[in-house]
Amino acid sequence: MSKEFIPAAKPIIGAEEREAVDAVLRTGMLAQGSVVAEFEQEFGTQLGAGRETVAVNAGTSALLCGLLAAGIGAGDEVIVPSFTFAATANSVALTGAKPVFADIEAEHFCLDPAAVEAAITPNTRAILPVHLYGHPANMTELGRIAREHNLMIFEDACQAHGATWDGQPVGTFGTFGAFSLYPTKNMTSGEGGMITSETPEHARKCRLYRNQGMEKQYQNEVIGFNLRMTNIHAAIGREQLKKVAGWTAKRQENAAFLSTNLRGVAVPAIAPQASHVFHQYTIRVTADRDGFVQALREEYQIGSGVYYPIPNHRLPSLCHFAPGLDLPQTEAAAREVVSLPVHPSLDQEDLERIVTAVNALAKAGA
Repeated sequence: MSKEFIPAAKPIIGAEEREAVDAVLRTGMLAQGSVVAEFEQEFGTQLGAGRETVAVNAGTSALLCGLLAAGIGAGDEVIVPSFTFAATANSVALTGAKPVFADIEAEHFCLDPAAVEAAITPNTRAILPVHLYGHPANMTELGRIAREHNLMIFEDACQAHGATWDGQPVGTFGTFGAFSLYPTKNMTSGEGGMITSETPEHARKCRLYRNQGMEKQYQNEVIGFNLRMTNIHAAIGREQLKKVAGWTAKRQENAAFLSTNLRGVAVPAIAPQASHVFHQYTIRVTADRDGFVQALREEYQIGSGVYYPIPNHRLPSLCHFAPGLDLPQTEAAAREVVSLPVHPSLDQEDLERIVTAVNALAKAGA
């Protein structure tokens, strides 16, 4: 049995990506240009159900531009999960609005619709679910709540390229969806993000905010930022887009093997309405999670991740938005989750090593 270390994530960059970057370098047109425009069109067609799509330099930028373009600002409240990466709530706070944290449902780690409904106030403008780990949030119930309370839906789909709920792609349920193209995501552009806009006007405003408020040079309409994607990054992304469906199928195949063979841990649940793209394969370890992670690494040479050990509502940067808040499912998940390798680079020997290690540690109580 090989003892080569199995990483928790492994970006795949091939000859096609390198050649595409070289082709851009040869043109000398390195910043945002025609390659970005082509990537936007292709991404929107393949993953955004034909929505107008705007490329930016990060998933966080996609969230921020999308929120600003939707008119979110001071005095508004946006309901978000606490159990996710801080960028979701950060983006809300950066607009001047207040992130309101709601609990998750235990099975899929996404916003609990009942908790969302309980968090609505007269200042609530929108619900911002995160399709965490690649599993969609319950868009049926969240959509119902939004309609009944006249709220907007925004989607953080940064981990969920190609996931669907009732056959509909994530990123197409609300005013906008935000995707990340960070190297460890299911596809990458090196760094980058995408916004899938419901309307042409929302997309136009996103383009303003990413480009210092300008649609025409030196005619600044709003106070904006430089959040542009470069042709270099778009060249990588265009090649990755051709491969992501195959990689997703491999992730799902790897996840199925793990779920069939793991013992003594809670494996990921998949809602009947959902297609899960397994950005992460996240189990629960109820006894000494951190010892379990350490033993995986030191005894079995297997990497893993804990996403996320500190809920947003307890972070020093965000806790002032939620004094005294109690989110029991969020706290339980933060204590128990471990994400195992599931990436497409795993071979059968790797998968069997992971199963052997997890089952042995679970049996021994780590």
